[in-house]
Formats: sequence, structure tokens, C-alpha cells
Amino acid sequence: MKKFFLMSAAVVLVLIVGSQFFRPELKNPPVTQDFQGPAQVKNILKRACYDCHSNETNLRWYDQVQPVFWQVAEHVREGRAVLNFSSWDKLAPADQKAKLWEAVNQIEQGAMPIKSYEMVHTSAKVSAQDLAVLKQYLNGMVHSMPNDTAKIHARDKQLSAKPAASQTALPQSLNGITYIPDYKNWQVISTSDRFDNGTMRVIYGNDIAVKAVKEHRINPWPDGTIFAKTAWDKLEDKDGNVTTGAFKQVEYMIKDATKYKATKGWGFARFKTPKLLPYGKTAMFTTECINCHRPMKDNDFVFTFPIKN
Repeated sequence: MKKFFLMSAAVVLVLIVGSQFFRPELKNPPVTQDFQGPAQVKNILKRACYDCHSNETNLRWYDQVQPVFWQVAEHVREGRAVLNFSSWDKLAPADQKAKLWEAVNQIEQGAMPIKSYEMVHTSAKVSAQDLAVLKQYLNGMVHSMPNDTAKIHARDKQLSAKPAASQTALPQSLNGITYIPDYKNWQVISTSDRFDNGTMRVIYGNDIAVKAVKEHRINPWPDGTIFAKTAWDKLEDKDGNVTTGAFKQVEYMIKDATKYKATKGWGFARFKTPKLLPYGKTAMFTTECINCHRPMKDNDFVFTFPIKN
């Protein structure tokens, strides 16, 4: 028995040593334009985010040991694809604000930094004070406009528009998901406020989703679950009262672990404006969707937390 364990240990050691010579490529491309912000904010982001979300990845010696390095390289590639502070100039101002909102939101929910990374890189931990600094900076980028005439005009234009002629077929996303009009009869399971872009959102769930919420079976969500997230302009009057403005879009997430295996068991679709125009130039738009949701893998890739009764 002792001989068996010694031989097994020797084999494992040989495999580990041999694997050091087979390494994925991971380079730091040039920085086109770095994120610009207050020094305190940038220091937090560099410490907590830049290793995976910039072209300034700083690999420690223990990051480069196989097989750990394979996972590190994958995290960096995925991280840069979702958010890269080293190519900040490639994003429009509104997109920059949206990316920051998503980042701060994921930090607040505990999805970022990734726990396995944080355990080894303890300096990446974002404290409550750090989070407060980030939120204060983000809030300072948002300028509330009570009685926003542009939004009021957009809402009134939608309301006064003639009803569209009935369609013989429902709109269909490029990946084959058809618009589901019945979502308007589903139960509301959550809401969210995108103060970064001035929209408010309502998340509906079909019967399977509602049943899963009641039975506390939401991680993972059962096959057949469908979410419909509607987005509207947020209108605010001088007294702070909030109402919905123009309709912006409806997004669907459909759970089918087999059919949508390539996107972690979820099918995605988005239909924009009252014309319900399908989002995306090709069916591969779903890669963008799952990359955005990837930080929530410990919550079955879902950002929504149902409202507790």
C-alpha cells in the first residue's frame, strides 16, 4: 500500500512539473487610454479590479504555477472581454457610466472580486469604506433632472402614436427566441433602478419562476423558468415622485440547461422600443449577455433577487 501511494505521488509530481511547460498565452496589450478618475477611486479599482479587467495584469509567482495559471488566464480573458479599463476610450460616455454601475453593483452584491481570487490576493478585498467611495463617485456622475422635458416628450410621443397594425407573426430574436406578449400577465418578482442611465425596471416571472421563489428553489432555477425584464424611462417631478416614461425594451431569460448549454443554461433575448426590434447583429449576441452575467455564476448567473414577502 505504501509503495502504491509513493508511486501515485510520483506520477502526480511528474504531471505537475510537466504541465509547467504547457502554458496558455497571456500578454498585456498596449493601454490605449486608461480610466481617468479621482486618485482614491482609481487606487481602489487598480487594487481590486485591474488584474483581470485591464491590460496591466500583474501576475505573482503563485499565479503562474500550473494548473492554477490556466484558470488565471481564463479569468483574465473573460474579464477583459466584459470590462477593460485600459481601453476606456473605446466606450461612449453613457457606456462608461453603465460599466461602472455594473462593476459597483457586482461588488456590492459580493460577486466581485471573485472569492477564490480574493482569498489569495487579500489586497483586492473591497471594504465597506472602499465601496462607499465608489458609490459616492458614481452618484456624482448622475444628475437628476426633475420634469425632464425630453423624457416627457418621448413618453407623450409613444402614448399618442397610432397602434401598430396587428402582426401575423411575433418578432423573433436572431437566436430563435420569440417575443412572449403574455409576460404582462405574470407576477412581478423584483424591481431595479438604473440610476446611471435614468431607467426603472420591473422583472416578471412565469408560473415556474414564481413557484420556485415560493419553494426557495432559485439556485439553480428550474428548467422552464422565464424572466421578463421591462425597462422604462424614469420620470421624476419636483417633489420626488417617480412614474414610468417611455418604454425602452423587454429582455427575456429562459432556463433550459440542455438547449442553452453553451450559455450556462440560459437563453437570452431582447426586444427594443415599442416596435419590439430584436437586439443583436448576429445570433452570437448571446455571448455578450452571458459575459455580463458570468460574475453571478454563484447565483445561477442571475442578477435578480426576488422580493421577499
